[in-house]
Amino acid sequence: MIRDLSIFCCSFLFLTLVHSQENLITNIDGRETVSLNGTWHYIVDPYENGFYNYRYHERNENDREAYWNRPQLENRSDRIEHAYEEPYTIQVPGDWNSQDEKFLYYEGTVWYQKDFDLKELAENEKLFLHFGAINYEAHVYLNGKKLGSHKGGFTPFNFEIPREILLKEDNFLVVKADNKRHPEEIPTVNTDWWNYGGITRDVNLVLVPENFVQQYSLKLDQDQDILQSKKENNFLLEGNINLNGKADNPVAVLEIPELGITEDLDINGRETNFSLQVEGLELWSPKNPKLYEVTLTYNGEKLSEKIGFRKIETSGTDVLLNGEEIFLRGISIHEEIPQDVRRAHSKEDALQLLGWAQDLNANMVRLAHYPHNENMTRTADSLGLMVWSEIPVYWTIDFENEEVLKKAKQQLEEMVIRDQNRASVIIWSVGNETPVSPVRTEFMKALISEVKEMDDTRLISAALEVHHEDGINKINDPLGAYTDLISVNEYLGWYGGLPSDAQTAKYEVAYNKPFFFSETGAGAKPGYHADKLTRWSEEYQEWYFQEKVQMYQRLPENFTGVSPWILVDFKSPRRQHPEYQEGWNRKGLIGNKGEKKKAFFVLKEYYDTMEKKYD
Repeated sequence: MIRDLSIFCCSFLFLTLVHSQENLITNIDGRETVSLNGTWHYIVDPYENGFYNYRYHERNENDREAYWNRPQLENRSDRIEHAYEEPYTIQVPGDWNSQDEKFLYYEGTVWYQKDFDLKELAENEKLFLHFGAINYEAHVYLNGKKLGSHKGGFTPFNFEIPREILLKEDNFLVVKADNKRHPEEIPTVNTDWWNYGGITRDVNLVLVPENFVQQYSLKLDQDQDILQSKKENNFLLEGNINLNGKADNPVAVLEIPELGITEDLDINGRETNFSLQVEGLELWSPKNPKLYEVTLTYNGEKLSEKIGFRKIETSGTDVLLNGEEIFLRGISIHEEIPQDVRRAHSKEDALQLLGWAQDLNANMVRLAHYPHNENMTRTADSLGLMVWSEIPVYWTIDFENEEVLKKAKQQLEEMVIRDQNRASVIIWSVGNETPVSPVRTEFMKALISEVKEMDDTRLISAALEVHHEDGINKINDPLGAYTDLISVNEYLGWYGGLPSDAQTAKYEVAYNKPFFFSETGAGAKPGYHADKLTRWSEEYQEWYFQEKVQMYQRLPENFTGVSPWILVDFKSPRRQHPEYQEGWNRKGLIGNKGEKKKAFFVLKEYYDTMEKKYD
């Protein structure tokens, strides 16, 4: 719901805030909002001149040369060395790399600026500024005052806008976006994907009551015997409501019209837990992605969204969905639209990527290696695709640094809070291919403990590596003792040997848990054909997957699925062969122009077979 807003202004000084995930507002689509998407002005600032003075000290708030202040000339002799003017415009949401050739390899600071007007903000209302994501470090200013800052390129954040600084017209909003890589950040300096910069997801003004529901969840109670509940057609739901502050209204109303539910909930503090019995509930699954319209009303604000209910768990070496064994027919995906060479962000983008996954007959997607935009998880809900969602604890993180652990926890918490009502999300992943050491294992254990405390309705995993000993591929990473799913990345036949080596490959898993290949793959330039021994040919990649499919059929019963690398070719500065790569990671089953490679059909045939086996 959208309406115009406006209030008057007076001068006001306040403390700069660093975003806290405890203050994160969820379900933005279900609230009253004003979109700030569209055309913004920009200034490219590689030396950060708008942030630091020539002594490299942060500029003071009223410095006329600070880029967060409106460049105003009071007389013709004034000197101002910045301006937000045509033709320097950029589209939001969107990465800057794809919008102008000069940004292709740029890593640094870009200042974004937009004016907006406001009308009719009542005394008992609050206004927030919400960002879906900015890569990587953001500083946000309104009318010369700093609202706050945030680190993390793939998770949402918001700031309350004090009414004292708002103007009736021409509010001057400025965002400093900086995508430089640093050793002490998450991810660190070394990755295998394109470091798209900018305001890559939606920007909204969010209007809420003085006291409002900030976050809420509704899910199946995890302690119930799901098979018994299905037999009796009687289920227990549990929920949680978090307010922004002290409760001033003792009642919230929960409605699920399709189930005939209207429930008055007693609000007994900032956080309220509740439960209710439900009859006639259809459980969410890939074959039946049933979603219910759920409405929560509090203090005059009505929040609505579609929520599915399911139970995911493990039993010995099996993964169970709603009490029944499933096989994870997965595929890994980067948040990128290849034909446009840009970050994906819209619902249309999600439908393209997840539609390709459906063409493969996948029932699960690994959204690598960071939380994807919310359109992906919401669309996965509606399409019936299970989701692995991951934070970018990737490769060589500084595991000894306590501040790095705090940043990882923050991104983990923001990911979980945003998607806690998404039935499609069945796995939280705390990282990818992290090198084994005692300090690393303690770091990752801390993340697992954090997410388990927050959410007991998903499986926990991490993409581990295979260790080769005495001709055997051993899965014995000590982190496996703490994950629910033993997930490993393996590339036998691409980074070592030939695809035919899979015929004699032996795997030993040290844990009596479900075993999952979180990555496997080989590169092929789309349209390049040769014999199967020729690297980079579609025939080599096809052969690779033919051998892997045969290997999977020989694996023991604890093998519960695979998520090959990757659905579609993606950009990476690490991939520089001038003939075969040209800046693209070519492991996609689909080429960068949308063409399906021969290996795509090998995997699809295998998935068709596995679907029939588990039908």
